[in-house]
This record gives sequence, structure tokens and C-alpha cells, in this order.
Amino acid sequence: MAEKTKTFEKHKKEEMQVTKRDNEGIIHIYASHNNTLMLLTDITGGETIAKCTGGQVIKSDHKQGTPYTAMKIAEIIAEKARERGITQVSVKVRGPGGIKSFSPGKGSEAAIRSLTRHGIRIKNIQNVTPIPHNGCRKKKKYRSKRG
Repeated sequence: MAEKTKTFEKHKKEEMQVTKRDNEGIIHIYASHNNTLMLLTDITGGETIAKCTGGQVIKSDHKQGTPYTAMKIAEIIAEKARERGITQVSVKVRGPGGIKSFSPGKGSEAAIRSLTRHGIRIKNIQNVTPIPHNGCRKKKKYRSKRG
């Protein structure tokens, strides 16, 4: 009979670990100089929970990459995360990369700051900008008509 109680306790511990991982997620931030996109997924990255872009928040095209827009996007994502019970996230920041600029736009920092203000706990921040290993050739430089 003593063995049964031990297995029950072991089963209960496993159950506790599963519920602990349920409140975690990953936020992917793509911040170019013209736009900001945020995607909230579960811990595996397979299921998309919420998605928001600059065009959904603000209607002016030239303001989609601004820090204010990124704050509004992060506010929407944080609200949807709270609805799902996600309190702790890992953040993956991505710039344009490839043959374009490696640095993420202005919106990435503002979005991260806004997430913490709205009660989302950030575990770690990772830069996942794609870096080429001499694969693609860059565009030729523009030469103006004036000397």
C-alpha cells in the first residue's frame, strides 16, 4: 500500500510540471525600419496564439515602424497572452537580415519595454537575425548623375 502512495505522489509532481509550462510562450518580433510584426506562439513555436502588425494598429504607412506603434502592438499581444494564461515569455528579435540591414528597427526596444509594463515576465531576449555566409550578392550601389 505504501508503494501506491509513492506512485500517486510521483504522478502529482508530473502534473504540476505540465501546468507550470502552460504559462510560457515565445514572442517573435520582426522589426524592420518600415514596419513591426509580433507573433505569440506556444513554447514549442508550433501553435500561433496571437499575431499583430503595424498596419492593424495605425493607418499611416510611414508610421508603421515607429516606437509608438510597436508599443500599441505589444499592448494587444500582452492582452491576448493574459487571456490564454501566459505570464512568462522568451523574446526572439529579428531584423531584416540577409543582404539588408542586420540591426532591428526602432520598434523592437519599445515593444519589449511595453511588454514588461503590461505584466509579461521576460525570461530571455535572443537576436535571431539571419546572417548570410557569403550566399547572396548585394545590390549594386546607386550612382547619381552628378559627379
